[in-house]
Amino acid sequence: MATIEAQNISKYYGKQKALSNINLTIKKGEVVGLLGPNGAGKSTLMKILTSFLPPTSGTALINGVDVQEASLDIRKLIGYLPENNPLYTDMYVKEYLRFVFDIYKNPGNPNQAVDRLIDLTGLQSEYKKKIGALSKGYRQRVGLAQALIHDPEILIFDEPTSGLDPNQLIGIRKIITDLGKEKTVILSTHIMQEVEAVCDRVIIIDKGRIVADDATINLFKMAGNKQSFRVEFKEQFSENILNQLPFIDKVQLLSKNEWLIESKDNKDIREDLFKFAVANNYNVLSLIQEEQKMEDVFRRLTEQ
Repeated sequence: MATIEAQNISKYYGKQKALSNINLTIKKGEVVGLLGPNGAGKSTLMKILTSFLPPTSGTALINGVDVQEASLDIRKLIGYLPENNPLYTDMYVKEYLRFVFDIYKNPGNPNQAVDRLIDLTGLQSEYKKKIGALSKGYRQRVGLAQALIHDPEILIFDEPTSGLDPNQLIGIRKIITDLGKEKTVILSTHIMQEVEAVCDRVIIIDKGRIVADDATINLFKMAGNKQSFRVEFKEQFSENILNQLPFIDKVQLLSKNEWLIESKDNKDIREDLFKFAVANNYNVLSLIQEEQKMEDVFRRLTEQ
């Protein structure tokens, strides 16, 4: 498995800066989620790492080798699924995968290799069809199969589950999870549950810069890891009453009597809320501690 490095990478499209001094190292065997708002520079970075796009300045390295100086050799190490998943829609699935196999001049039996990928990606019922006749979910599976056909050490997937229905999404996610046990994976996605379920580490890009790069649990701490509580009272009262309490940082009215409350100093304030209710003869109908999600971390680190 290979090591990926970006050293002071910047990219301009004319006067528009897409990436600014990107530095990162992805070690062998890591599964890394690449997150960011639309236009943050994620796809540009992926294209540079795969040698499809040169940086304006800086260097991308695979196993210490400059990807621009040895692009053909580097591409043998990488399986790349771009966001738009370009496929030859007039070709049959098995025909297309055999075609890609031959392009890479892979050793071994092509039919065995193609059959193995068809089984791995769940294309058994569709491989006799033309790609143009497949659903989007099965087209994504074909894209995954072509990215894997040469058994690469690195997999780079740009929005692989975009637009899929829940069943299709679960299937593709399982494939990526299984692949992550053996290969180095970079996964760009907007689905936060996917990041939490699949990725060991998260890199967040905003406006062409890395704003966070750490293990998921550490990102929660970086973003403040603030404790939130959803509480419903039987009685209706003013927001000012809650805002005056010393252990509350922020209050949001969700419905007539239900509030979302953020505590000060990252404290568990459930006992404080019960004491407040008893002292004021309020009845608490429900009190739930909210679990912080990756989407909360993402929002805090990229909000304007």
